[in-house]
Amino acid sequence: MLEIRLIARAAHLLAAAAWVGGSFFYLVVALPAMRNGASASGAGGTGGMGGIAGHMAALFKRMVTICTGVLLLSGAYLAFDRLTTTTLGWSYLSVLALKILVALCMFALATYLGQSNIRRLAKRATRLSSVAPQLMLALGILVFVLGALLNILYQTSPHQ
Repeated sequence: MLEIRLIARAAHLLAAAAWVGGSFFYLVVALPAMRNGASASGAGGTGGMGGIAGHMAALFKRMVTICTGVLLLSGAYLAFDRLTTTTLGWSYLSVLALKILVALCMFALATYLGQSNIRRLAKRATRLSSVAPQLMLALGILVFVLGALLNILYQTSPHQ
């Protein structure tokens, strides 16, 4: 049973790190580089940079979809495992519920961002579309912090 727990925890952590780290890279490095490359090649130039940007977005969307599946499966397993094998206090359960809620908001936002046609139309009309990448990164960091807090609460609680 310990091996399954270890594999699930490793998969959960790697998927979260790939998603949040990828979001950080995309927001801080890739988007500014593509904007600079597009402006350097001329205002109307959608040739090379536009193709690269579209390909990067498609690959990132595929990675996020895979990470979402891994996070949902491993998270459900880990929550069920921990809740059924130990006695935990209200503080742990409250933080766990908050983490699940924030993660679900992140999944919903990723779904919204993944709908490229809707996003292109909304980008002109809504503020959400313009702040969505930053919000995604902030939610991801918050989920990591809540996960660390859950580990601290688990280690300090009288379990088993």
